[in-house]
Amino acid sequence: MLRIKRVPTVVSNYQKDEAEEVAPRAGCGRNCLNECCCEGAKIPLYAFKKLNKISKGLCCEYENTAPFAFLDSLLLGEWEDRMQRGLFRYDVTACETKVIPGKYGFIAQLNEGRHLKKRPTEFRVDKVLQPFDGNKFNFTKVGQEEILFRFEANENGNTQLIPNAPLDVENSPSMVAINVSPIEYGHVLLIPRIFERLPQEIDRESFLLALHMAAEAGNTYFRLGYNSLGAFATINHLHFQAYYLAVPFPIEKAPTKKTISLNDEVIVSELLKYPVRGLVFEGENTLQALSNAVSDACICLQENNIPYNVLIADCGQRIFLLPQCYAEKQALGEVSAELLDTQVNPAVWEISGHMVLKRKKDYDEASEENAWRLLAEVSLSEERFQEVCALIFEVLDTVDVEGSPSVAEEHGDACLEEVEARNNASRPLRVTGTWECLV
Repeated sequence: MLRIKRVPTVVSNYQKDEAEEVAPRAGCGRNCLNECCCEGAKIPLYAFKKLNKISKGLCCEYENTAPFAFLDSLLLGEWEDRMQRGLFRYDVTACETKVIPGKYGFIAQLNEGRHLKKRPTEFRVDKVLQPFDGNKFNFTKVGQEEILFRFEANENGNTQLIPNAPLDVENSPSMVAINVSPIEYGHVLLIPRIFERLPQEIDRESFLLALHMAAEAGNTYFRLGYNSLGAFATINHLHFQAYYLAVPFPIEKAPTKKTISLNDEVIVSELLKYPVRGLVFEGENTLQALSNAVSDACICLQENNIPYNVLIADCGQRIFLLPQCYAEKQALGEVSAELLDTQVNPAVWEISGHMVLKRKKDYDEASEENAWRLLAEVSLSEERFQEVCALIFEVLDTVDVEGSPSVAEEHGDACLEEVEARNNASRPLRVTGTWECLV
């Protein structure tokens, strides 16, 4: 049994040390999401029009535009309201952030507020699938004031916001809540079917919901991420994370090699010239086809006990699937003391190139070389990665187009430069907060 000790990130003001967790009781007085407090509760409902077609272009646009900008007017408006009410543990907009000089432009953030002065908790890292434990912290224990809105498909086919919708516990709504220890502006949690108390395990329905959220946001600056157990998820209750960052992630700029095509609906490519080996899925026609391919790949990894991270980018049109082994190496004592001393837990955001640093020393000395060295420890070996890909491709029932040359193969470094130019063109560094541009 492999275990590591780490200080868990506090995502809710109601989260406590595991030893202090107790089952909710009647009349708990916390205004939580358990049965004791849900009667008569009302939470805003954002009901989206469930469209499936993927539109080509820099970002996904639905054929019929929502009556207002979802991300800017609702999510960020509600998020800023919670910030004014003092629900966050620190002001993330005051965190120092800089783009590290180099080809990829890794992003370094000094976020000392996420480092808690409390005892570390032991996490098992050799089991990706673990049963839900209601005695431990889960999202039914958050305060209702931490919930921004419900996010669900509208069966009537129209997009609408219902400000004071009665909470329907029986139908187990999906919720969007704040992360009280934010990494960036607008950092939220998407919790599918919250009252079903699902473990941290991707299924087709939940993943499609995450893609709909990315598409509905309609903004390339808004990405969703997922961490499996064993890949630095610390809460075993199904959830995705998302935030708003107005620069390209380095992983988004990496060239790729086309590997397979799934019925002319989904293209699967392999990352090139990036420290973490991974696959990139791109939709050609429908969100459903793309979602099915990625979720089936995730289910394959889960069933084969392979920890992984997922980044949903480009409004749900491009998805990065990244099997990893850092926690396993850490448990086996195979990670250097130098890297362990940074206390950086390389989950989806760090793997994508947003390095969240907890020590001023590491921030001052941040370099592309240091970022690359850490992320290289996250990656599977080439041999193991190809074995994992073979498992995934067998599940996906693929059409092999491996013989087709990729853009990167045909154009080499010129491809990378073109991608960098496209991603950097006319993009502000940050919506708010303190940035230092070093490029």
